[in-house]
Amino acid sequence: MINIIIIFTSLVLGLVLQNIREFPITKAYKLLNKIVVTICLPAIVLYYIPKLKWSNELLYPIGGAWIGFVVAFALFYFLGKKWGWSNKLIGCLVLTAGLGNTSFIGYPVISALYGEQGLKMAILFDQPGTVVVLSTLGIFIATYFSKDNLKPIQMLIRMFKFPPFVFFIVACFLNVFSIELVDWFQDILKGFGSIMAPLALTSVGLQLRFESKSQHWRFLGFGLLYKLILTPLFIYVLYVLILNQRSEMIKVVLMESAMASNITASILATSYGLKPRLASMMVGYGIPLSFITLVFWYFVAQFI
Repeated sequence: MINIIIIFTSLVLGLVLQNIREFPITKAYKLLNKIVVTICLPAIVLYYIPKLKWSNELLYPIGGAWIGFVVAFALFYFLGKKWGWSNKLIGCLVLTAGLGNTSFIGYPVISALYGEQGLKMAILFDQPGTVVVLSTLGIFIATYFSKDNLKPIQMLIRMFKFPPFVFFIVACFLNVFSIELVDWFQDILKGFGSIMAPLALTSVGLQLRFESKSQHWRFLGFGLLYKLILTPLFIYVLYVLILNQRSEMIKVVLMESAMASNITASILATSYGLKPRLASMMVGYGIPLSFITLVFWYFVAQFI
């Protein structure tokens, strides 16, 4: 419950700060984005990835996150090229609709619905799934769509200059060689990671605009339709109807796939200039709507 309160408090704080004339809105959200991308996300990656124990049970929850992202890329790239969308618009929709808020919202929701065992499964979906996708393919997509005619070597340089990706490589090294960080340093990493969501949501609130004639409404509809309806529908058809998988884990995977847009993905899109206003709308409008659509998917999950 506390996470839900923090979500709306942080969003409202950002909206309130917009209306303070002397407040430097642009500088503020850019600073918050920088803190999230260069400190908080690397801290989360370095804290959790070395602790992962790889096994076959990871395949279904990991697959849920990767499938959702890959299908988002295929869909929005196809639609974008067909209808003449800009690369920045395509990149924004892939990032914000392709990745879900599987931790800050996902953990408390899954814990409330499925208990401690369900939470363990949600962590599998989030850490080797969402976090790894964001730290690898997410950065690649942000780099690729941020500027036209970017050479491969330039893309690689950008990726290796991006802190979350660098720390992901370090975290993988620690995991492979079973190297444990000292406790006091892990506490620091966990502390930095814990402030990511409030900072990111405040940044979203600073950029969120309620404009009835905004050009983004149509694309917001495409993004939310995919994130809240089509992604979990695709997972249900693939896992339940085609692969005939019916278990508590599959229920959790279905619910996690139905979560609203990933906050950090929105910040990543904003940092790379991929339609910042739309990226903020995907989070700002998507989170409240997701509490309605999650009720529907929870009802569907009862029949698995």
